[in-house]
Amino acid sequence: MAWLQLRINTTSEHADAIGDMLTANGSQAVTFVDAKDTPMYEPKPGEVLLWPDTQVVGLFDASDDMKRIIARLSQARVLGKNFNYKLEPLEDKDWEREWMDNFHPMQFGERLWICPSWRDVPDPTAVNVMLDPGLAFGTGTHPTTALCLRWLDGIDMHDKVVVDFGCGSGILALAALKLGAKKVIGIDIDPQALQATEENARRNGVEDRLQVYLPEDQPRLEADVVMANILSGPLLELQQVIAAYCAPEGLLVLSGILAEQVDKIEHAYGQQFHLESSAIDGEWARVSGKKRN
Repeated sequence: MAWLQLRINTTSEHADAIGDMLTANGSQAVTFVDAKDTPMYEPKPGEVLLWPDTQVVGLFDASDDMKRIIARLSQARVLGKNFNYKLEPLEDKDWEREWMDNFHPMQFGERLWICPSWRDVPDPTAVNVMLDPGLAFGTGTHPTTALCLRWLDGIDMHDKVVVDFGCGSGILALAALKLGAKKVIGIDIDPQALQATEENARRNGVEDRLQVYLPEDQPRLEADVVMANILSGPLLELQQVIAAYCAPEGLLVLSGILAEQVDKIEHAYGQQFHLESSAIDGEWARVSGKKRN
């Protein structure tokens, strides 16, 4: 099927309304993108932030009467009669095939691989986590996840009890289990994340050593290893909660931190943990250490 993309530059104030108008006029999908390469960090859980200069993109069937649709849009107060837009054809591809081709097995450290199910496993003797992109965040492609996976690969996980705080897809939990952890407790505010973590654990044959909880149901325990790949805001706000999960001399790894935010995180956690030198990957960082006895 052939498609057309209608692009409209606007502000965050009007983006939602314009998106609704595109949908009302037959757009099959609406997306919001940054119109001026403005960084946007730290949304609160459940919050959707838009850039000051936002581009609204509507996807239309090529057979739609775009002249008529644009004429209707021009009557809207937020756009006006002579609003600026760009209409362009979208190349007809097998988008599912294109999407799958972008994911390849990835190695982290010496032993650990993350492999999509449709690819051959490069090293059957390695520690292989089978994980497909799905409902929840976390496939290993983002630097914050990669930083944590490389850290995990360097740790002796045998017989360890682990907490994965903000488990997302469960990628860190699965890696810990495949690396020898005795038990992992996954915690997330999103029920879909817990569902994804459980499903991925079943696919990897480690579901018997995994437990998942919403924050209000989370158990009280002290773990040997605590992982939290979230954002610096929640890491700071929940510092006491996260630290309390870690047993004396237990290990802690934190990510989702911008490089310029490392000092704040180290200051918050440094009183309870002996911290290692932070690791940097591009603009993102990892903080890790051992809890003081």
